[in-house]
Amino acid sequence: MTVNMVSLKGRLNMKRKLNFMHLCMVMALSAPLHSSDMESVLEVGRDNQQLSAKSQSLIDSTERQTDKIVNEWKAVSKQVEGLKLYNAQKRIQIQAQLDLMDKLDEQLVQVVVMQRQIPPLAEKMLDSLESFISLDTPFRIEERQNRIDLVRSSLAKPKVTASEQVRQVLEAYNIEAEYGRKIDTYESTLNDGTVVNILVIGRIGMFYQTKDEQSSGRWNNETGQWDELPGSYRKPIRDGIRMAKKLAPTDMLMMPIIKGEA
Repeated sequence: MTVNMVSLKGRLNMKRKLNFMHLCMVMALSAPLHSSDMESVLEVGRDNQQLSAKSQSLIDSTERQTDKIVNEWKAVSKQVEGLKLYNAQKRIQIQAQLDLMDKLDEQLVQVVVMQRQIPPLAEKMLDSLESFISLDTPFRIEERQNRIDLVRSSLAKPKVTASEQVRQVLEAYNIEAEYGRKIDTYESTLNDGTVVNILVIGRIGMFYQTKDEQSSGRWNNETGQWDELPGSYRKPIRDGIRMAKKLAPTDMLMMPIIKGEA
C-alpha cells in the first residue's frame, strides 16, 4: 500500500510540472495579450497550484494514516504470534495435567483397595504381638497387655483412620522391640507376697532380689517359675539394678542364663 501511495504522489508531481509547462507554452505562443487575458491565465495557474497543494496534503495525510495502520498491523501480528505460542504451551500443560489426573485416579483406586486391606492386616499383626507377649518372659506383663487392649479398642473405632491404626500397631511393636535392647528394673510382688526388685536384661533374662538383698532368683521360661539363685549372684543382680536406675555406670555383669535364652 505504501508503494502505491508513493507512485500516486509521483504522478501528481509530474502532472503539476506538465501543467506549469503547458501554461508557459501558452504564454509564449500567444500574441501580445491584454492585461485581462494575462490575469485570467495567471488566475488559472494559481488555481492549479492550490489544487496541487491540496492534493499533496491529501496524499501526505493518507500516507501518514497508511503508515500508522501498517505499524498497528505489525504490532497486532506480533501479539497474535505470541498468543499462538502461549496457547500451544498451555495446551501442553493442560494435557500434562490431564495425564496426571488419570494417574491420580488410578492411584486413588489402589488406595481404596489398600485401605480396605489395612484393618484386617492391623488386627492380625496385633494378634501376633499378643501371642508373642504371652510366650515371652513375663516382665511388666500388665503394662504390655494393657497396651495391646488399648490398641485393639482403637482398631474397633470407626473414626480412627487406617493410617492411625497402622501407626498405633507399629508403635506397640517398636516398644516391644525396645525392651530387648535395654536394661530395666521395677518393683513387683512374688506369689507369696514378697516385695522384690525385678531386673530385666533385654530378653536375656529376668531376675529378682528382695529388698534386704538376702534372696535372689531367676525366671525360668521352661517351667514358668522362679528359680532361687545362690548368694554368689547377689552382687551382680544388685549392680544390675543400680545400673538400670542410673545409679551406677554400665558395666559387664556375670549373670546365670538358661541355655537357649540368649
